[in-house]
Amino acid sequence: MKIDILTLFPEVFDFLYNYSIVGRAITNGIININTTNIRDYSNNKHNKVDDYPFGGGKGMVIKPEPLAAAIKAQRTASSKIIYMSPQGQLLTQNKAKELSQESHIILLAGHYEGIDNRIIENYVDEEISIGDYVLTGGEIPVMVLIESIIRLIPGVLSSNESFEVESHYNGLLEYPQYTRPRIFEKKKVPEILLSGDHAKIEQWRKLKSLKTTLEKRPDLISKYTNLNNELELLDYLIERISKES
Repeated sequence: MKIDILTLFPEVFDFLYNYSIVGRAITNGIININTTNIRDYSNNKHNKVDDYPFGGGKGMVIKPEPLAAAIKAQRTASSKIIYMSPQGQLLTQNKAKELSQESHIILLAGHYEGIDNRIIENYVDEEISIGDYVLTGGEIPVMVLIESIIRLIPGVLSSNESFEVESHYNGLLEYPQYTRPRIFEKKKVPEILLSGDHAKIEQWRKLKSLKTTLEKRPDLISKYTNLNNELELLDYLIERISKES
């Protein structure tokens, strides 16, 4: 996958080349990240790319000419152009999975009061938001999107299991995790995790995942497509307990 980032602050993304799995994916040639300074496409001798909004108002708006020129310089027939915007569709795990199938993504990081709307109308394929709040610029949202996408590309993580058990991958939150020591501040690791019975451990994890979701994010339950399977598991356990009592 190739990712082009259009930004006023390309230096912000330098750390990605050495950052955890993103850096490894770049080093291994699985992804190619390129940053473009929008100011390089300014038609102003001072490299100015913003101006006052028509109709008045506070703040500045990024002009359409440098944005259009930067996009055209990177765009190919297979490019998907995404603008990080608080008005966009909320980023979800399903959206990250969908975007991980793309071969070329151009990510536009806005700044100031936004960008000239004609760029959105004429060039942008999709607007994406990372939450219902406002940030100074689009650089951090771009990094969030990149991180969520890259880890789903085959070969980036050691195995599918690395992300398939994580929160939101299957629609539920992840089950609790434990490591050594077995006892910490009088709290013990659940005995079932030490039993070696992998079938029972798997059942325990499914139930804990469902319980955690119900307690912390009940809104996700209605979106969970495999709920019937979990209810069947609950019925099985209830029946088993009844027989043993």
